[in-house]
Amino acid sequence: MKTLAIVILTKNEEENVAEVVKNAQQCTSEVLIIDSGSTDKTVQLAKENGAKVFYRAWDGDFSAQRNFALDKTTADIVLYLDADERIMPETAEHIKKILAQDKNDLQYQVKRKATAFGETFNHGVLYPDYVLRMFPRDKVRWIGKVHEHPECSCKVEKLKGYLEHHTYKNWAAWEKKFQLYTTIWAEDAYQSGKRTSKLAILLHASAGFFKMFVVKAGFLDGWLGLYTCVNHFFYTMIKYLKLLELQNAHKKNER
Repeated sequence: MKTLAIVILTKNEEENVAEVVKNAQQCTSEVLIIDSGSTDKTVQLAKENGAKVFYRAWDGDFSAQRNFALDKTTADIVLYLDADERIMPETAEHIKKILAQDKNDLQYQVKRKATAFGETFNHGVLYPDYVLRMFPRDKVRWIGKVHEHPECSCKVEKLKGYLEHHTYKNWAAWEKKFQLYTTIWAEDAYQSGKRTSKLAILLHASAGFFKMFVVKAGFLDGWLGLYTCVNHFFYTMIKYLKLLELQNAHKKNER
């Protein structure tokens, strides 16, 4: 039987950490918390509920946090879970069956359904998506500072069931992530050589709204669907505006 470690990244997640650790323990006894400097009770609650806690200073790089965990376990398989996600019973049972089959040559994606602002979304920005989350520990590495993604050459299969994603309990939480993610994206894009212009910013933002509202049918989620699609327009615009700001600052420094 293969062994499994579930990895959870945290920073001030005292509202979620106890529940997510208990949720993960339905699949394995090895739950790893990679904390980036919580100042609340996150670490204490994680330890009290049986998780192993490791500290890595936050440097704006989500992939580095995820890769850090790979050296903190000897488990055959790793599964990554966000603090605001929950493994549904059907998915947990499928994971246990996979471990019992003693397979170590596949990676797995799982459906994720979002609940936000007290509503469950089925379209638009928060449309249910598939995310790659479970891998042979020695065959995966993460890349990208924000909107990071795994690199793994193993064949992809799907887990049954889904993850329930409890994102954005309120608009303050949305705004906090908005500021963090747009800044990290812009800095990473600039370092990667990406450049933009005022016209490109408008086109990217407009295309983003059209994709979420029309192509992904965000209009079917009512007024809240419309509102999140409009927010996506501004999210896209702001991240490119921050990129343009970095470009202009660099030009001034070269003079």
